[in-house]
Amino acid sequence: MDLITLHRDNAVMVLTLNRPDKRNALTQQMYSALSQHLKAAEADDEVRAVLIQGQEDCFSAGNDLGDFLKVGRLTESTPVIQFLRLLPELTKPLVAAVSGSAVGIGTTLLLHCDLVYCTDSTRFQLPFVNLGLVPEAASSVLLPALCGHQRAAELLMLGEPFDADTALSLGLVNAVVPTGEVLATGAAKAQALAARPPQALAATKALLKQARPADLHEAMTRELAAFDTQLASAETQAVIAARLQKR
Repeated sequence: MDLITLHRDNAVMVLTLNRPDKRNALTQQMYSALSQHLKAAEADDEVRAVLIQGQEDCFSAGNDLGDFLKVGRLTESTPVIQFLRLLPELTKPLVAAVSGSAVGIGTTLLLHCDLVYCTDSTRFQLPFVNLGLVPEAASSVLLPALCGHQRAAELLMLGEPFDADTALSLGLVNAVVPTGEVLATGAAKAQALAARPPQALAATKALLKQARPADLHEAMTRELAAFDTQLASAETQAVIAARLQKR
């Protein structure tokens, strides 16, 4: 079974996280597949937009902790790092349809999307500190830029779940739709983007990126160093071991 499924819907590449028995917890194999597909989309002139989605009951529970611990030290060749580095460089529009749980990377990924739609029952969480870790995907600069220092500190330092209405008020999602409609909504918006003149669309996305913090690459580098240090620490190893034992 492919853990990341791909199908083409006219000019839209649809990527589906397909590990529902594990709530779409992401493994290094899945990160490699996502990177491969996104690079293929970037290189294919017939792909005008990319839609990423899960199932109606779950987007992603974040990283698979057991798989993550097998990685060892994080480097630029680690699949998750390659995926994270790719996100800010995308020129094709990226749309996300989010339902159920969106935890860790399931939320920080959305900071790199152009359009995001979620259901009224979606629950988000950034539990990095709770695991003895630090933020990733440049969320330590993108989130404060989006909603201000105090709101970002609340989300990243307390790591508490938040609901769809909060995500909407933060500007993390474009709209909240009824459960059962989010996948169709994401598909419709991706098709609408794909119907726009592609050169103008790419140029507009590039212009919009000017409003983002200028140091995303450096932010990711700093996050990587801090994440790697924490991951190897006794504090984090103990927290994660307790989580895995509880499961």
